[in-house]
Amino acid sequence: MRILVTGGAGFIGSHVVDTLLGAGHEVAIVDSFWTHGGGRRANVNPKAQLFELDIRDAKLGEVFSRFKPDAVSHHAAQHSVAISTQDPLYDADVNVKGLLNVLMSAAANKTGKVVFASSAATYGTPQYLPIDERHPQNPESPYGITKMVAEHYLRYFAASGGLQFTALRYGNVYGPRQDPNGEAGVIAIFTGKILQRQPIRVDWDGEQQKDYVFVGDVARANLLALDKGNGEVVNVGTGVGTSVNALHGAIAAAVGHDVEVVKAPKRPGDVYRCVFAIDKAKSVLGWEPQTPLADGIATTAAYFRANP
Repeated sequence: MRILVTGGAGFIGSHVVDTLLGAGHEVAIVDSFWTHGGGRRANVNPKAQLFELDIRDAKLGEVFSRFKPDAVSHHAAQHSVAISTQDPLYDADVNVKGLLNVLMSAAANKTGKVVFASSAATYGTPQYLPIDERHPQNPESPYGITKMVAEHYLRYFAASGGLQFTALRYGNVYGPRQDPNGEAGVIAIFTGKILQRQPIRVDWDGEQQKDYVFVGDVARANLLALDKGNGEVVNVGTGVGTSVNALHGAIAAAVGHDVEVVKAPKRPGDVYRCVFAIDKAKSVLGWEPQTPLADGIATTAAYFRANP
């Protein structure tokens, strides 16, 4: 199968590219290498064809007409919650206008399916746990809003033009290649800080829990979604909550030393506990996480040690 991966030089997208190539697919990447987007040339798999392009660019249609993808894995996005609140117009421009450019190009070139990287940010504060796909969507940031809107556009294109989709709502994805600077996952931030023997900051009481899923497992979900889950929205998590304090201990153990902890108050909008039901991923995609947290953290720490 010929697959176009937008954002294929980014943290999650590059792992998706590697997994698709490993499964024998022909892959092309579209990435703009935007400074805040996470796309890095070092992440580009040399076996994939690269198109350096913004997904909002009118020339995207030429990429589709040249490569003729059977499917698209859409990971290119403005992914920062902070940037989305500071500049919601820009967030919508990339995440909505960019998505529409991808969908229209796909439909015009008879692409069969889009696998879309959605987010748990569409749920907002949990009304019950674990969160399943029927949970109300009450996003609390422009980023979460654009991801929810994108799911509606996917349904529209599927109904009007036959472009199939599967939307994967990711939990807290972590692993090698994640940016440990700025706004990133806590595992990447803590690992980077501890390796450099710098203090880490723990907000609230540190017992707040999130659902952390290893990037390799996420990439495998994308592979399975190529021919499964048409028209479905599926959570991709572990079903297990892990506290910030537990993460700190596991990362320190993997690195081999600890650092000072600086306590900080609760951040506005922080959720105390967020865990996902993954029954649908098991039944619809035949997917479940395979990487225990300790193993994923050890792999992540080894990557950051080798790539300081």
